[in-house]
Amino acid sequence: MSKNSFFYRNSLSIVLLALMLSCLLGQFFTGWKTENKELAENGNALLSFGQYIHSGHFIQATFENWESEFLQMMLYIVLTVSLRQKGSSESKSLEGEEDVDKEPKPHPKAPWPVKKGGIWLKLYNHSLSIAFAILFLLSFGMHFYGSLKDYNEEQISKEQPTTTAIHYISDSRFWFESFQNWQSEFLAVFSIVILSIWLREKGSPESKPVDMPHDETP
Repeated sequence: MSKNSFFYRNSLSIVLLALMLSCLLGQFFTGWKTENKELAENGNALLSFGQYIHSGHFIQATFENWESEFLQMMLYIVLTVSLRQKGSSESKSLEGEEDVDKEPKPHPKAPWPVKKGGIWLKLYNHSLSIAFAILFLLSFGMHFYGSLKDYNEEQISKEQPTTTAIHYISDSRFWFESFQNWQSEFLAVFSIVILSIWLREKGSPESKPVDMPHDETP
């Protein structure tokens, strides 16, 4: 494969996006079958593809997971600014200033906020964490909407009273959905931070060089 080809230069993002879309498609079809199975058991009308994609069941399940991913990334980016882990490839060095700590300087190839300076540069200094924070809040809002819709759809099928957003925001069901995903994301990050101290993967930027001592932080 040519190193100048579009795929070679963007292969990591292309493969990750393809994997995500494949799993999302798998989630949609299996979720659709699962929901229709429950509806059939309760004697309710089945959902079409179009109806299911707008259902609380699909919206809640999708954004519940996205929300936890964006929260994990946002906090990890912010925490790694000042916190350290000796020997981990995921941590900055314990001593000294690194390139990411230096004040940005304008140059011909610098991003335009660096050249512009002022408020634009201040925002750009934290644009990565801000972007993930916005994505988290949007996903959190969609998760809440989907979870509330799913709950009310279940209540209607059981001929039980529905609830409002004000009442549902304090419901244990919604927060259980969030916490069960948040804790797993933090466990995953903790695992790579700790395991990268002793374990290696040759060729991966997420690993230290194979011959680097365990107690050294790259």
